Amino acid sequence: MSHLDHLLCPIDQQPLTQSGRTLTCSANHSYDLAKTGYINLLPVQNKHSKDPGDSKAMVAARQNLLMTGVYDPIIQGVLDSMPEALTAKKSIKLLDAGCGEGYYLHWLKQALGTQLTGTGLDISKWAITSASKKSKELAWVVGSNAHIPVASEYFDCVVCAFGFPVESEFSRVLQSEGWLLLVESGPQHLIELRNVLYPEIRPFKQTFEEGITGFDLVQASSYQFQFHLDSQEQIGNLLSMTPHIHKAPYAGRQAALALTEIHLTADISLRWFKKQGTP
Repeated sequence: MSHLDHLLCPIDQQPLTQSGRTLTCSANHSYDLAKTGYINLLPVQNKHSKDPGDSKAMVAARQNLLMTGVYDPIIQGVLDSMPEALTAKKSIKLLDAGCGEGYYLHWLKQALGTQLTGTGLDISKWAITSASKKSKELAWVVGSNAHIPVASEYFDCVVCAFGFPVESEFSRVLQSEGWLLLVESGPQHLIELRNVLYPEIRPFKQTFEEGITGFDLVQASSYQFQFHLDSQEQIGNLLSMTPHIHKAPYAGRQAALALTEIHLTADISLRWFKKQGTP
């Protein structure tokens, strides 16, 4: 059985069948596997720019920083927080929605082994290209969270880590009583860097403060740890993988990039939601 057999044609939402290195639907829309094994299921009409998502340079910066291990505690935090009802399953079909270069999904696969069947989805072809070089056991797909090319009620779990959640699509692709994990920044996340970037820190506002329609919030936790960056290159890499690279004023970005070291706080919010069962 192919690890790509659950995918749908993004044009007519028909199942894709693999023959060699090509996936084809009943209407003869075909998609070729890239050399590294990923599949591009983002049709031109769903692109909002010529090269959507993170650029090649941004992906490289994120990968270089993550390879140092400074964000490894987040993986442990995710594993420690997983609900028993999910970990008790013999097999877990998981979607990493907005997987970037595959860091989180790769390490979850390493930890859970054959229990996990994983699909990584990202709108950036550069991110998926990088991700597909990490593991051939996982399905890597260029696509959008707004139009996930997978049949309804397929996944046991959707993880969205520092991404752009589309709750209606997440609900559609999750099985009845499936699980959604949102990994997001907490109020003190990178506060030391933000104090350099901005003249004033705005009040923290959490996404989905009033909950998500069709989901119950089962557990929420805050996970904090400290880490140190000791070069301008590492600080630049961190800045490139955060929204602050676009939001911060020019003077603040220049001040941050001039730093040669910085001690930082990671403040991570982990919220597990359970999809409400079918009546």
